[in-house]
Amino acid sequence: MTEPSAEAAALTPRARARREDVLAELRTLFLAAGFADLTMADLAERLHCSRSTLYLVAPSKEQIVVATVRSYFRAAATSIERRLASETDAVARLRLYLDAVAEELSPASPAFHRDVAAFAPAREVYRQNTQYAAQRVRALIDDGVAAGRLRRVDAAFVGAAAGEVMAAIQRGSISVATGLDDAAAYYQLADLLVHGLETRHP
Repeated sequence: MTEPSAEAAALTPRARARREDVLAELRTLFLAAGFADLTMADLAERLHCSRSTLYLVAPSKEQIVVATVRSYFRAAATSIERRLASETDAVARLRLYLDAVAEELSPASPAFHRDVAAFAPAREVYRQNTQYAAQRVRALIDDGVAAGRLRRVDAAFVGAAAGEVMAAIQRGSISVATGLDDAAAYYQLADLLVHGLETRHP
């Protein structure tokens, strides 16, 4: 998911840099306001740019939306892994990872989540990233058990259960059942896993 798109690969370095700037502005806009009700004219007006500049991102509004949502999750993953790299304790790494996911999701407005859920290509990007995050959590649990910092549970089961909760967060089921937004749900999941799995004698 970190490979440049076909559109980006074909651009000059200057145009590619401009594309990244536009993507960053689109991320901010979409996270705050959603995207379903915004036309290309609206996007150009909000970003104070031309439509041709928008087309540096992708050749249609639908593809621009997908590119922006993908860019958001890619930037979030990069930020999370950068933070995780400085931590060595297995329990702290599990907590840090889930808290960082929550923090990266916290700027996303209800409008953004609503629009992602309603637009299948964007929903698929979110699903793929949730699947990756669930795999990452399973690996962190494995590491914690191996290090003796997490109780000797069936790490595969606990990881799979955490993955199901994460998938339910992505689908919106947790929000419907609890009223929690995605970020708040990840904070609760972090509390549940860390307090339930941490050994009492590090």
